Amino acid sequence: MNICELRTEFKRISELPIMKYETMRMELKELIRQNESDTRKGVQQILEQAENRINSLDQELQRVRGMMTFEKKYSDHRYICGIDEVGRGPLAGPVLTAAVVLPKDLVIPMLNDSKQVSKKNRDALYDIIMNNAVAVGVGMNSEQVIDEKGIEFANKDAMRQAIRNLGVEPDLLLVDAVHIPDVDIQQVSIIKGDAKSVSIAAASIIAKVTRDRIMQEYDAEFPQYGFKDNVGYGSAGHIQALKTYGPCRIHRRSYIRNIVNQ
Repeated sequence: MNICELRTEFKRISELPIMKYETMRMELKELIRQNESDTRKGVQQILEQAENRINSLDQELQRVRGMMTFEKKYSDHRYICGIDEVGRGPLAGPVLTAAVVLPKDLVIPMLNDSKQVSKKNRDALYDIIMNNAVAVGVGMNSEQVIDEKGIEFANKDAMRQAIRNLGVEPDLLLVDAVHIPDVDIQQVSIIKGDAKSVSIAAASIIAKVTRDRIMQEYDAEFPQYGFKDNVGYGSAGHIQALKTYGPCRIHRRSYIRNIVNQ
């Protein structure tokens, strides 16, 4: 195999879908085995890149498996459900929660707290979770509910909605930092759970991507506020637009009292 062909093969293997990590690792190992006796500098450089790719993949798999501590601790439960929310702080748009039941022992590279994942990888993870999860449920409350009943009520009510929308009945809830009232299911509250539990991390990805897409749709209706970029949060441009144009129908009146006269 000449160096150009070797480089092309390395690139093909490295660009396999992330859930093909076992195949990727096996093929990289085989690529190294077949070419390790070739002393050409260009070949050895590619093989070094392949080794680095394997090491990086192994470290990532180890990191994700480290986020399965709670799932393993409660492995006697049939359906372990992770729950997370997004949208407590924005000036506009809904609060949205997701509930996710993953297959036991499923390892998803790159899975993490949605705030630690790039948009491109969030979108990829969203598809992987939706295609592989045992069940996914989403709950949402509008800015009107937030204004009328407060963010705590709106958030926890949306969590109850997400559980009801799962399609299966979980027997354990792993929740990021809160307790959900009026739910007759065992709960484990985990501080910074979206970085410590794969189930909660998966829920954070589903919640974040779903809400971001909703805000992109609102951007088409209200382009002056830049919702496609700020997704409702109080960026400088968003605040200036509020002062210039006043609020639109999806702004949380209780959040913008000190910004505009209503």
